Amino acid sequence: MPIDLSPTARALRAIEIIQARPGTTADELGERLGVTERAARRYVGILREAGIPVESVRGPHGGYRFRRGTRLPPVVFTEAEALGLVMAVLDGQPAAADVNDLVGSALSKVIKALPESVGRQAATLREHASAAPDRSSARPDPATTSALVAAVALRRRVLVTYGSEAGHEWETEVDPWAVVVRHGRWYLLCHSHRADAVRTYRVDRIRAVQQTAYEFEPPADLDPVAALEENLGTGWEFPTRVVFEAPLAEVAPWIRPPMGRLEPSGDGCVLVGSTSNPTMYAQEWLANVPFAFRVDGGEELRAAVATLATRFTAALADQP
Repeated sequence: MPIDLSPTARALRAIEIIQARPGTTADELGERLGVTERAARRYVGILREAGIPVESVRGPHGGYRFRRGTRLPPVVFTEAEALGLVMAVLDGQPAAADVNDLVGSALSKVIKALPESVGRQAATLREHASAAPDRSSARPDPATTSALVAAVALRRRVLVTYGSEAGHEWETEVDPWAVVVRHGRWYLLCHSHRADAVRTYRVDRIRAVQQTAYEFEPPADLDPVAALEENLGTGWEFPTRVVFEAPLAEVAPWIRPPMGRLEPSGDGCVLVGSTSNPTMYAQEWLANVPFAFRVDGGEELRAAVATLATRFTAALADQP
């Protein structure tokens, strides 16, 4: 799709493309800029006339690249890019509207570095757009997150100290496969050597990370998001087993991955999983499923459902 840019904007965009992907060919550059291959070569010529050393390398692995040690001009945002960045930050972290927030402070620096016309629009958006906080989101410590991501990249086993919602704390060695962001929460998808199984740990509950000298190989066909969804409901302190009288196809749209695995059972289906918070499981999850069910396993969950049922029964009792 053609890109509606001025010649100057296209030249700056060409710098970004070549810097991000050394070896970009004239054909690829033209496609990214929305121009012909011949026009792309002309923009490269403009850059060279401006004193920017763009080299051409021939051969199957050739293309355009900058000469080693080249100092490039600062990144230039278009107005749409700047506004999109501010919107994404506020959407992901509403507290960034406050300049005293960690991310808010970083956003202020980015806005101040923008050209005046673009920066003015971004600052106005940031000042007058209100963002409601997401009560279910949880912001992990950036240092902890960075340590985990580094271990994922290096494929190094780590020793983590974890604190559960129930207040328990333990250490375990894990192979960190991926860090996944899901609905405002950050998760570590890993293989736990303590449990000898796949586990998902919330990064905001990881108290400490220590990298070890042991290396690992993640599964070759790993899909981090799919694996996280599949394993969110496993490995927690309290087992759960809930039987539904309705068919699996009707119940499935109401079951969130952290609730466990839904399987067919006779004319109905059964939900098998685990939780660290039986009260939340009963009040926020099971209570929203519009089908008759029976808690067939998990004494803690049975007690939580009984407490909830007592509350609801009392709400309908005749008042003196």
